[in-house]
Amino acid sequence: MTAAPRSLVLDLFGDYLRYTGGEVLLGHMTELLGAFDVAPATVRMTLSRLRREGWFTTRRIGRETVYRLSDEMLALLEQGRRRIFAVPAQEWDRTWTMLIYGLAEADRSGRDELRRTLAWHGFGQMATSTWLAPGDRRAEIEAATAELLGGELAQRTDVFTCASRDHEHDRALAARCWDLPALAAEYREFIEANAELAAHPERLEGAAALVARTQLVSTYRHFPFKDPRLPVELCPSDWPGQRAWELFTRTHAALGPAARAHVESVVQTEVPEPPAVT
Repeated sequence: MTAAPRSLVLDLFGDYLRYTGGEVLLGHMTELLGAFDVAPATVRMTLSRLRREGWFTTRRIGRETVYRLSDEMLALLEQGRRRIFAVPAQEWDRTWTMLIYGLAEADRSGRDELRRTLAWHGFGQMATSTWLAPGDRRAEIEAATAELLGGELAQRTDVFTCASRDHEHDRALAARCWDLPALAAEYREFIEANAELAAHPERLEGAAALVARTQLVSTYRHFPFKDPRLPVELCPSDWPGQRAWELFTRTHAALGPAARAHVESVVQTEVPEPPAVT
């Protein structure tokens, strides 16, 4: 299934256009999205809407409009790239981070935003207002929630590090906070759906390589929202998350030269290979 046009725009900036100055001509974006069967009128409408939402600023070069991604969106892309490509956790010191929040039931939007933030940073819900994540993530989650609710959230949350009584309790907590069987099934489905592409990525060139690589990212990138990056010892046996990550990163890299070459042919400038995620 092809991703929505607005998602495709972010994917193209995430893998290519942010490394060529962070901006693109409307005509070039129209040609790139044409490979995904997105009509020119839809491209114009999508970019215009994203500009109104603050994703882009615009300027003119002659009769062409140039769309430049905002600094905030560039930072979001970098955060997402680090999360998507980061090596899965291996070792663990048996430390948990626990966050407890106190928000009124009437503050539904604030509560939902906090929950999305917690899930993105690998926290699982242990109780109604109590969330848990493996490892010491105090600094990470405090920084992530600092601006929520106009900065008031810091007064309504408590963050601790803690440890359970033993390894079996740790595994029970993991099973309680996350639906690991459902996540494993999704990982296996991803592996099966992309097995042929992973086996023969060299068969694709030009626009076909760009489309396949972008669709690969589109289908994989939801996993960081669901996978808490549990250390291996907390995962069920035969956990497919590591295999899925290896297939994704290997295939993404293999398709890179052909996909970048196609983007270069459209935007008429070199598209450098992104730096490795450490």
